[in-house]
Amino acid sequence: MLRSLVAGRYLLRYDLSMSFPDTIVLFILALLLFGPKKLPQIARQVGKALAEFKRASNEFKAQIESEISQLEFEEKRKEQAQLNAPKIEPMSGSIPSSRFTLPENRPDSDTPSPDVNSPAQSSHA
Repeated sequence: MLRSLVAGRYLLRYDLSMSFPDTIVLFILALLLFGPKKLPQIARQVGKALAEFKRASNEFKAQIESEISQLEFEEKRKEQAQLNAPKIEPMSGSIPSSRFTLPENRPDSDTPSPDVNSPAQSSHA
């Protein structure tokens, strides 16, 4: 029983390489199935389909490679821009501006903030 399982698995094994006798058997089988008149037409159609598939595959491959090279170029350009960008440092003796910083003591949420645009706050009477 073990021998039949091993033999069965060996028969189901598929090798990607075909020998010359295998090719001859397939050719004779195709010749018997399709006949001598249809076989050249079928071979042409299969050849055209394979050529079209190869062309599309090469086109897709070229497109992917161009996208990758473009992304690499953009990354290098950004790195160069960061390296070449002048660093802005404050002048010695300068005072930091409070205009761009948040105030540390915020008004309580219970007390309403004065509305600058309200008529009560307006100095014009």
